[in-house]
Amino acid sequence: MESFLNLWQHLPSHISPVLFSIGSFQLRYYSLMYLVAFAVVYTLFAYRIKRGEIAFTTEGMQDYMVWAMIGLIVGARLGYAVFYNFSHYFSHPLEIFLPFDFSDGFRFVGLSGMSYHGGLIGVLLVTISFCRRHNIPWWRFGDWLCAAAPLGYLFGRIGNFLNGELWGRVTTMPWGMFFPQDATGSLRHPSQLYEALFEGLFLFVVLWGIRRRNPFDGFMVGLYIFGYGLVRFVIEFFREPDAHLGFVLGFNTMGQVLCILMMLAGIGVILWRKRASSRL
Repeated sequence: MESFLNLWQHLPSHISPVLFSIGSFQLRYYSLMYLVAFAVVYTLFAYRIKRGEIAFTTEGMQDYMVWAMIGLIVGARLGYAVFYNFSHYFSHPLEIFLPFDFSDGFRFVGLSGMSYHGGLIGVLLVTISFCRRHNIPWWRFGDWLCAAAPLGYLFGRIGNFLNGELWGRVTTMPWGMFFPQDATGSLRHPSQLYEALFEGLFLFVVLWGIRRRNPFDGFMVGLYIFGYGLVRFVIEFFREPDAHLGFVLGFNTMGQVLCILMMLAGIGVILWRKRASSRL
């Protein structure tokens, strides 16, 4: 038992974040998990289309997924720049999307920092635009999307874990882990795995299980926004705050502040759409 516990606690040290490399090119598990996440969501959509649960086409879904990936990446980067490191990126705007450091010649540094909340906004804007162009009721499309999307987070958070980032706070719990990039060498909560389990698998099971009992268009959207905000708010108590931000508004992290806004928005959407549906 002791040897297993030791192996578990040092597991991140035995995992390379790079799947393979050719010269300066590297394929990291983190990038691969993004692709897997989108593939899973697409597969779930295709399953529902085949069963006749939703009136859509696989070709239309393929078109949407390309735009959704663009919206996610652009939104996540802009969200990180605005919500988490505004002063730096305001002074170095090119670094938001270009993986180079221009302050020291022309040095490749890669892109670091993605905001879930920014990515959500990016996908939301892309979805609204897509639905308008194709004359699709976007509240209904959003309900379809929200039933499948959380399972994609499962793989996204596993990608964070394999990348050795976004670890949790210091703990004495036996399931804590040592992360090689943590300069303090402390035993920490594997908060990425907590998020994979609850933001991903748990939320997916709930929303997928009630997907055919949707009382009105927009209900799943509101429930998803509220549910994710609630789960993420709780998990933030175990996740290490961003070093350059620390705590904001007392004991809250920036993530928790944004999740409070998400919960309020989710409740607002449900009440709004329920009132709108009762008028029809």
